[in-house]
Amino acid sequence: MNLNELKVWVGKHIKVEKRIQSICVWYLLFLMCTARKHSLQEASRFSEKNKSQFSRFLKNHSGVAVYALDQLSKKAAKRLSNSLKGLGKNALPWKIAILIDSTLQRRSTLHTQNAKRFNHGKGFVIGHQWTNIVLLIQEKTIPLPPIAFHSKKYCRENNLKYKTENESVVEYINHLKLEDYIGPYNSGEVLVLADSAYDDKKIEMAIIEKGYRFIIALNKTRSVKSEKQYCNTPKSRGWISVGELFRTHCRVGWRPVRTFTNSAKRKRMDFRIRQIMGYLRHVGKVRLICSEFKKNPDGRRKYLACNDLKAEARHILVGYRIRWAIEIFHKQVKMHLGFQDVASKSFLAVRAHVHWVYCAYILLHSPPPGFPEHMESLPEKQHKIKEIVGNTEKAHLIQLLTQIKGPERCRIELRRAIQST
Repeated sequence: MNLNELKVWVGKHIKVEKRIQSICVWYLLFLMCTARKHSLQEASRFSEKNKSQFSRFLKNHSGVAVYALDQLSKKAAKRLSNSLKGLGKNALPWKIAILIDSTLQRRSTLHTQNAKRFNHGKGFVIGHQWTNIVLLIQEKTIPLPPIAFHSKKYCRENNLKYKTENESVVEYINHLKLEDYIGPYNSGEVLVLADSAYDDKKIEMAIIEKGYRFIIALNKTRSVKSEKQYCNTPKSRGWISVGELFRTHCRVGWRPVRTFTNSAKRKRMDFRIRQIMGYLRHVGKVRLICSEFKKNPDGRRKYLACNDLKAEARHILVGYRIRWAIEIFHKQVKMHLGFQDVASKSFLAVRAHVHWVYCAYILLHSPPPGFPEHMESLPEKQHKIKEIVGNTEKAHLIQLLTQIKGPERCRIELRRAIQST
């Protein structure tokens, strides 16, 4: 495959207006290649186009990026949903997973639009927060259009209604039309996975109203009741924290569970779990799980809730571990695709950049014909695309050498390249 064929392949997957198609394809190819930093300056050097073209493209066509990612994720999901199997390698009772998690995009100053100071555990981080909604089908990760967190100041300046992150997640779930992505489906085979940051009764009720199943990590103070307590006490009384519930039910024994990581080394992980059938306050009946590492607990207990009452305790634990796929997604877009490499003051340009990064991620995981089948890692695919672009540059220099006054023309090209750097 040569560069022209690669550009045609990208253009077939991304439908945009002709006047911006060239700059769009070049920006995507740049994101899909290895680079020390995916900045606009580097994009200009890569494509031999002016930096201002990419700046205007990101700032003035943010809606195009959102639409392109939506269409691309639908195509990828439909292609994978033709033959659905159980999640993971353990034949879980669910076939599709929706993963929810947020990530921070660091910025150097608060003067950029919509920048905010976030408490990130070990200190404050300045930047933008993105809540990612990711589909997991046949162990393939497909990012959907993310939710941008808007600060109160940005909402006032742009006449927007301020929403908390959890309110935005509830709205997203209510408006999500999964049939547009995978066609007709059984809602009972859809599993929503989230950590304790999304342990919210409104989120859990929105999932239940959709008919989906959920496995959500609970906060230690979340109000619950055992099945027996729920039947013998008034509904407004007797609620205790999930941590206290498992402490008072000491007779519920521990069960060992062994799982394996999805890495090539298949590292073994031994857990022990306890389960109680109970009720989440304002939500309903769920299966409650307390899990910890078998050898080195160190007080790191995880409390899980699942509204699929037919699921086994092992299925719940293994199913929750699938949530790690979204953490790997965050790592890959930050390390290899330039998610953090944005310097624009306009938040519309930042928004467009993030959506194009996710488009590049999907394209790299469904590479063009001619790519070796054994090539699975993201860096390998990026090196291959860069090799295709590099071969085109070599062919151009060879062509110059064969022309009249070829060496002189090559010197002029090299002088221009050195001056641009």
